[in-house]
Amino acid sequence: MKPAVFLAPVLAVTVGALIWAEFAERPRLVYVFKPLSTLLVIAACALAFLDPAHNPTYTLGVLVGLGLSLGGDVALMFHDSRRAFLVGLVLFLLAHVAYTVVFTALGRSSGWDIVSGAVLLAAGAGFYALIRPNLGAMRVPVLAYMVVISVMVNRAVSALASPVFGAGQAAMVAVGAVLFYVSDVILAAARFWKPWRYHRISLAFYYAGQFLIALAASYFG
Repeated sequence: MKPAVFLAPVLAVTVGALIWAEFAERPRLVYVFKPLSTLLVIAACALAFLDPAHNPTYTLGVLVGLGLSLGGDVALMFHDSRRAFLVGLVLFLLAHVAYTVVFTALGRSSGWDIVSGAVLLAAGAGFYALIRPNLGAMRVPVLAYMVVISVMVNRAVSALASPVFGAGQAAMVAVGAVLFYVSDVILAAARFWKPWRYHRISLAFYYAGQFLIALAASYFG
């Protein structure tokens, strides 16, 4: 079993504690468990360097994305601040760009690209129309973010047709990207459409997605 897998139960505990802290409105605990959880995901990716068959392009690219995500996570801890939210949005946008570059470099184009692209376009257009009336000055940044994350998921799906990835490994990449997408939809819907008391459950999708993308780094060769 790959060393990174052993971090999964630890991450489950810290993310569970984080979600509890969010619901209980314990910001000091959020300030501990949120960056700690992201650091565990970064460690899971970095452990791939212990495997002689690791792919440096994938591992380094994902680490760049995770580093930017860490910055975004810290910014979004101050979710009552519009400026902090915008900073977090930009950092996560850059993280998705890093992932997109990696997935494009190692993926392979196929008919699935058209299918996933069409689904993402329809879902994105519908969701943007839903939240647009409440975006105000955030319309352009949010639209840009939605376009970039949709492209990222599309390129992640391209891993399924690539000989560079094993079947299970490609599934980790694709499913991880989709879970990341779902977490952002929940977060955006709660902020710009209808407030939802339990929207912080999005953190479970977010960390599961990030962990799968990071874990895939250990399964080359």
